[in-house]
Amino acid sequence: MVDKLLGSVVIEKLVIEDVKKNIKNIDDFGKKVQEYTSQNITNLLGLILFGAINLETSDIHIEPQKDRIRLRMRLDGILHDTTFFENEIYRNLLSRLKLLSKLKLNITERPQDGRFTIAIEDSLVEIRISTLPSEWGESIVMRVLNPKNLMKLEMLGLRKDLYKFLDKELTKPSGMILVAGPTGSGKTTTLYAILMKIYNPGIKVITIEDPIEYHLTGISQTQAEPDKGYDFAEGLSSIVRQDPDVILVGEIRDSSTAQIAVRAALTGHLVLSTLHTNDASGAIPRLVDSGVGLTSISPALKVVVSQRLIRMVCKNCSVLTEASSEELEEIKKGLKNIPQKTLTEEDFEKIKPFITKTPKGKIAKIKEKSCKDCNFTGYKGRKGIFEIFLVDSEMEKFILTNPSVTSIKELLVKKGMVTIYQSGLIEVILGETTLDELRRVVEAD
Repeated sequence: MVDKLLGSVVIEKLVIEDVKKNIKNIDDFGKKVQEYTSQNITNLLGLILFGAINLETSDIHIEPQKDRIRLRMRLDGILHDTTFFENEIYRNLLSRLKLLSKLKLNITERPQDGRFTIAIEDSLVEIRISTLPSEWGESIVMRVLNPKNLMKLEMLGLRKDLYKFLDKELTKPSGMILVAGPTGSGKTTTLYAILMKIYNPGIKVITIEDPIEYHLTGISQTQAEPDKGYDFAEGLSSIVRQDPDVILVGEIRDSSTAQIAVRAALTGHLVLSTLHTNDASGAIPRLVDSGVGLTSISPALKVVVSQRLIRMVCKNCSVLTEASSEELEEIKKGLKNIPQKTLTEEDFEKIKPFITKTPKGKIAKIKEKSCKDCNFTGYKGRKGIFEIFLVDSEMEKFILTNPSVTSIKELLVKKGMVTIYQSGLIEVILGETTLDELRRVVEAD
């Protein structure tokens, strides 16, 4: 039902109890959805939504096919087939979802975006919905934005050396900190973790986002609405006049936003934002392409963080085993130039056997048979792998030469930056993930 006072969807208590008691994995979920197809559409949708939240999935996909509808869930970055149901159920679900998210029921031939909130016990979970016309009907994707997924900075998976470095840089009052990476790499989670780290009642923090993904106490958040003429650039221009100390821009998407954000960083504000680039070294050319002058980027940009999310091995379904000669060679080659001074003594001691003349060591591998607990994948949960660089005086001068991505990366590695790929290899050696998973997510340097 819909609670008009809160403006949020409230899932029936019996549905919540059923999910908690009987859904432990994707297989359980699919069977339970089939049970609920004979019930009213409100309970079926409640089951799908709370089941996804309970399993900690990030996205729900409802995909029309020729003679049936496929339901899929994205768990730890991988899509899983869950179940199939009939067209009539799909039509009822689509109508219900459009009603909840204030989409137009009669529009089926163009995409629509909306959102609604679910009230579950003591928390509010945002659901962002997108519909897209396809051959057999409207494809539906729902992004689950659960505030329980918010993490403190120390929980992101940063190595000790990287955490110490970033923690120190966050004490500086001005400049720009960028988090780079492709869609789904956890950039927003990192930005919010930084916000929670630096916030205190003595500073004013304002964000402009599209949409607001998580609501944070004590922070002024505003949502861009380009359809109404309120875009990132206009919002950012207004925010600067609100006497902020810290500004978060959800994403630098265009030249106007990039230029205003850099200008804010140059005038005494700490600016946090994200960029879609493949690695940290790509952030500078991306700002140049956005029309920001080199003489502005050089003094404004302070830190760039680039990241990916990798799946961690299921402790029940993995085993430490001697790496093959090919795997040892790959690891040795990848870690060839890794700077000892940037790692903790403990981490370096663990990777040392893999970089000797005759490398040796054990790494995690997935057993032939995996368990229900990890949905028979061998992996459970994800963590971040990172590369971070500081714009010091040498880098400031180098930026003024308008260097290429390759030149920037070469200098950063020379200065001691541990790349994302090398960070992943360290996690492989620590037994947290596998070489196969690292290869899936990151291309070798």
